[in-house]
Amino acid sequence: MRDCKRRRFYGRRHGKTLRSVQRGLMDTLFPELEITRPGTGEQTTLQTLFRHPVKEVWLEIGFGGGEHLAAQAESRQDVGFIGAEPFVNGIGKLLSHIQSRNLGNIRIYGDDVRPWLETLPDACLDRVFLLFPDPWPKTRHRERRFINPWNLDLLARVMKDNAVLRVASDDPTYVRHTLAVAPAHPLFRWSPERPADWRVRWADAVESRYEAKAHREGRVPHYFTFHRTPRG
Repeated sequence: MRDCKRRRFYGRRHGKTLRSVQRGLMDTLFPELEITRPGTGEQTTLQTLFRHPVKEVWLEIGFGGGEHLAAQAESRQDVGFIGAEPFVNGIGKLLSHIQSRNLGNIRIYGDDVRPWLETLPDACLDRVFLLFPDPWPKTRHRERRFINPWNLDLLARVMKDNAVLRVASDDPTYVRHTLAVAPAHPLFRWSPERPADWRVRWADAVESRYEAKAHREGRVPHYFTFHRTPRG
């Protein structure tokens, strides 16, 4: 029963009615970029997802409005980006970014990322982003938080040695939870050298709408960089 609860999806899938342009992109562009989950026993081959060869593959889990993902993809044309987001309105916003910037190095998985991670081969991801996830602040909902040992197990298997996991949150409960769980995981390490390492946004990142809202409302975002420990 506990494993079933851990795998249940609790987030929203739909919000306000999409704008007409976004509805059109969902019908035309999304089918071209959508990643579908392979059949039972089959694996997803990441390198074949992109139109052109890529040096690395980066994953953003829960990309929200897509601002960060689109900016990263625009600045790193040699990297293949995968955005996982079950919220349809977020997908519509990202599609608008992709079209307006003519981005050809993004693919989208529009569902709960965890079952799809199980279809990936070992050590295939170079970087993973988890930026301002739903904090599920109530104690009874803590197992719904993405940063938990069983989800870190999933990520550790598909991340390359020394691959980077970036986590950001403005919620004090989630920050404390992350610091209690992630550094204690045997397959991830956190090596801050000074307070600025978790108080200052990464130099190559951009502010998302969720981060901007946190600043407007007086909350302090925290930024954590974890590395996948080398195998063997």
